[in-house]
Amino acid sequence: MSTAKRLREIVNQQKGTIVPGAPNAVMARVIEETGFPVVFLSGAGISNWKLAIADYGLTTLTEVVEVTAEVTSAVSIPVLVDADTGYGNPLNVIRTVRELERAGAAGIMLEDQVFPKRCGHFDHKQVIPADEMVQKIKAATDSRVNEDVIIVARTDAIAVDGIEAAIERAHQYHEAGADVTFVEAPQTYDQMKRIGQLPWPQVANMVEGGKTPILPQQELQEIGFSLIYYANAIPRAALRAAFEAARKLMETGTSVDIPMLSWQERQSLVKLPELSALEKRYQV
Repeated sequence: MSTAKRLREIVNQQKGTIVPGAPNAVMARVIEETGFPVVFLSGAGISNWKLAIADYGLTTLTEVVEVTAEVTSAVSIPVLVDADTGYGNPLNVIRTVRELERAGAAGIMLEDQVFPKRCGHFDHKQVIPADEMVQKIKAATDSRVNEDVIIVARTDAIAVDGIEAAIERAHQYHEAGADVTFVEAPQTYDQMKRIGQLPWPQVANMVEGGKTPILPQQELQEIGFSLIYYANAIPRAALRAAFEAARKLMETGTSVDIPMLSWQERQSLVKLPELSALEKRYQV
């Protein structure tokens, strides 16, 4: 079964599946080996980890495709990729979808912010007209080679025009062909409940310190959400651990008391035993 078909089955089950985010291949492998069935390749994560800059729409399609190919080569679970605004108009979206599908994406998320976009939990967002986004969604669905590839349509209209306008956009995007809709940055439980009650798969985005209340998985499932993003929880925890390790090394001059993977755990994660076996197999 293709990873796209597996992702489609997960989405359609509507069981509130937690989808952790990763910014790179090794973090995606951590997520896979922990047992999660899907990994989200976060646009903010790529921007933070590849460029060390905020999620301000400064990554390019080429960079995202490159990371996508690295991640899909490293894991066997489906990879859902954040493609921001599609990097332009419907023609750009066609190229975006084709490039990401070739790179192994099982799902592709597009959003209706003005290009260049910014993080969904930043202030001063702007959105394009709904009918313009509808055409981008049609371009995305038409350009898929594998029809199982999931198209997630995100709207940031709550911040600009309110919940009613955002719900209306979700309806339009679903009618245009989006498999899943994602109404970003609801600010109250009541708003989240309204979104979750839409009769097709929905995304909840749990952003620690962001605008949306953090709710447990079971409650989000009961409200009606199919996928639950924790787009940057694991990378942020890793960065905190990195700061703590750096400070400890600076203070003590040794790594002896720094919590870290063992040598064996590290080499297992990066597949040294498999590489060694292959080297031995083909040794002259």
